[in-house]
Amino acid sequence: MNFNRYLKILLSTGLLFCSPLFTQADTQISPMRLSPSDAVELAIRNNLDLEALRINTGTARRTSNLAWNQFIPTVDIGSSMHRLNTAPADTFMGMPLPPEMREHQWGATGFISATLNINFAMFAEMNRLKLDYERGLISHSNAVAQLEREIRKAYHNILLMKEYIAMLELSLENTERQVQIAQINFNAGVAPEISLLHAQVARETLRPVINQAIGGLRLSMMHFSMLLGLPHDTEFELIPVSTNLSPILLDTSELIRRAAAGQPDIQALRHDILAMDSIRKTSNLWLFTPTLTLGWNADPTFNRNPWNDNWFDRDRWQQQTGAFSFSIGFRLNGLLPFGIERQSIRALEDQIRIAHIGLAQMIRGTEIEIHSLVLILEQIQLNMEVLEQTVTLAELSYRLTEEAYRIGRADFTQVQSAEQFLRQARVQLHEEQFNYLNILLDLEYALGIPFGTLN
Repeated sequence: MNFNRYLKILLSTGLLFCSPLFTQADTQISPMRLSPSDAVELAIRNNLDLEALRINTGTARRTSNLAWNQFIPTVDIGSSMHRLNTAPADTFMGMPLPPEMREHQWGATGFISATLNINFAMFAEMNRLKLDYERGLISHSNAVAQLEREIRKAYHNILLMKEYIAMLELSLENTERQVQIAQINFNAGVAPEISLLHAQVARETLRPVINQAIGGLRLSMMHFSMLLGLPHDTEFELIPVSTNLSPILLDTSELIRRAAAGQPDIQALRHDILAMDSIRKTSNLWLFTPTLTLGWNADPTFNRNPWNDNWFDRDRWQQQTGAFSFSIGFRLNGLLPFGIERQSIRALEDQIRIAHIGLAQMIRGTEIEIHSLVLILEQIQLNMEVLEQTVTLAELSYRLTEEAYRIGRADFTQVQSAEQFLRQARVQLHEEQFNYLNILLDLEYALGIPFGTLN
């Protein structure tokens, strides 16, 4: 009896400790549910390139905020000890010298100096550092916009692939039903065996197509996980986006005007031109304006024995030299038109002119891009209207053909053709709907406006 009781206690205790393990093993982690905004937020937070840009931008901001530190004087301080090679005499004309006039073989000297150069170019340099910081902000903003566009397009691509797989699975269900109809008709002697075989072949042909589509979807989801900065095997569920889009009336002239002011690449190039012009102004100021130099120095000397006498006795220190000075200097090399400095400025001016030409070409290219995107959107709108009608007619045709096949008035080839035509029309409609969303993303990026503004 005692042994049985102890055995029951051991078994119950073991089950008690093991039950959390079984519970944990049986619990399945639910997939991460993501919306387009959630996916974009994850990607921005985990992207390493953006992190590097954030660090560079922070460095530029700190440098700009502390640009005034160039007006801090350069201060040097130091000290030295020395020993004369020959010991000085302690007497003069046979008479001993008093301690305050006696020289020692050892001595100590300190020095301190402060220097400050002031030029009008230093104020222009502060403006250039501010432009560098603003350029960093633009670069970071452009990188975020490019990443967001890529994430949203990948999001749409996965949804489209899921829609395609769902249509294939629906086709498989329809084909399975047609196999059952063919079997019933064959058993009743209404349809030949060849009709049953055609239906079975069509069903089996769809299975590898579905498996291949599922494999492609998994690869796309793995790539999408890596874009979000997540492990490649992360399970997630994407919230569907609405594809029932109302026609958007777009004013091409207004869009071009907005793009010329807000397009990310145009903004970046304009800021580069401002930065180069600031460098040119700074270089000219260094060459053609004088520099004021303020200086102060002192070198106090300990005129007693540094090893035996008190260092804190002020009477034992003397200042050999020390002065405050200011001077104005001007570099004559800047006046030489063939000098290195002047040639560097002329080369920079050439770069600025080339950048202006590039800006004009970029604006023209943006105009063409806006025209093209608007025309593509209009064409897709027309295609969607036609495809919606096509899908409606294809559904009616398939329904009537399958009903005729059910009662033996149509063969399987007609049903299969009607079903494939319906599937193709649905796939094309969904492709055009997601193409419309992706072209809208390209247009919003070209305009430099937040994604989702146009729709």
